[in-house]
Amino acid sequence: MIPKTERIESGIQGLDRLIQGGFVKGSTNLIAGTTGTLKTIFCLQYVWHGVRNGQNGVYITLEQPAEDILAEAMQFGMDFEPYIRQKKCVVEHIFPRTFDDLDFEIFKRIKEVNASRFVLDSLPLVALASRGASAEELRAKIFDLLMRLKKYGVTSLIVGEIPEDSKALSRFGFEEFVVDSVIVMHYLEYAAGGTPRSLVIRKMRRTDHGTDIYPIEVTSKGIVVKKG
Repeated sequence: MIPKTERIESGIQGLDRLIQGGFVKGSTNLIAGTTGTLKTIFCLQYVWHGVRNGQNGVYITLEQPAEDILAEAMQFGMDFEPYIRQKKCVVEHIFPRTFDDLDFEIFKRIKEVNASRFVLDSLPLVALASRGASAEELRAKIFDLLMRLKKYGVTSLIVGEIPEDSKALSRFGFEEFVVDSVIVMHYLEYAAGGTPRSLVIRKMRRTDHGTDIYPIEVTSKGIVVKKG
């Protein structure tokens, strides 16, 4: 008998029905999009849902100060401070000098709170911690990091930036090949008569997922994925 695939709920209303109940446990998942496509809110909702249901989480930002991330979360009713004080959650900005420093800091935070959910925001900034590395070396470093996250058992969301007006799925062109799933978030500036934001599940291993373009609604509690 083939064992049932264990799932981790996304915390995004309307999404889990499209991905057989959630992300595959222990998987690495690329959340990609251009600026303003709600990638950060998506990932905050993922961690928030976890900590409220006994699944500790770590949110590492390489760009925005943690205070800004927490303030953004509060706008949607997500108050992480009590969970941070209880050591059930980490929301932290780090600026590593090297890739090894980044790797060390990530797993230090995961171990500190025994996290089962992890977010790295964002992947392109990992290149700043790998100055001088060739494209092949950068790919190898990122692949090794993602494999270590999988072996550790955490279910990870990795934020990826797509250049404006690009048809690519990622900044460097290889990220989509080293993750288990790719969700692309879109913003249509001139969406006449409809929602300007949507998402597409481009791939998800071991999952019979939806393949339509799904509108996204922004509510006081975060984002909601509507039927395509």
